[in-house]
Amino acid sequence: VQLQASGGGLVQAGGSLRLSCTASGRTFSSYAMGWFRQAPGKEREFVAAISQSGGTTYYGDSVKGRFTISRDNTKNTVYLQMNSLKPDDTAVYYCGAADRIGKVVQGTGIGSWGQGTLVTVSS
Repeated sequence: VQLQASGGGLVQAGGSLRLSCTASGRTFSSYAMGWFRQAPGKEREFVAAISQSGGTTYYGDSVKGRFTISRDNTKNTVYLQMNSLKPDDTAVYYCGAADRIGKVVQGTGIGSWGQGTLVTVSS
């Protein structure tokens, strides 16, 4: 599956953004999906994951209560709603797909990656 992430931009602290990741192909609903981020000079960080049906979600500790992952299998799209943004959220955000949500949470066995979208939060 090929992934295309979008929705990044510049936002002030406390603001909101919604990222989208759209997949090509007919098998989107068979993949667990996730969002990751990487800030300059830092390692990639797990942000959120969602199961194939959307019924199970996981979040990284740094975004719990502020970010929400969701998906629309009819549109082959996974979303990341980001609220109460902080300067520390500044990073390139990537979406990824795997056959199991556990692989997404662990960041291993990600079969497909999107190209990344830059989120910049100003203080």
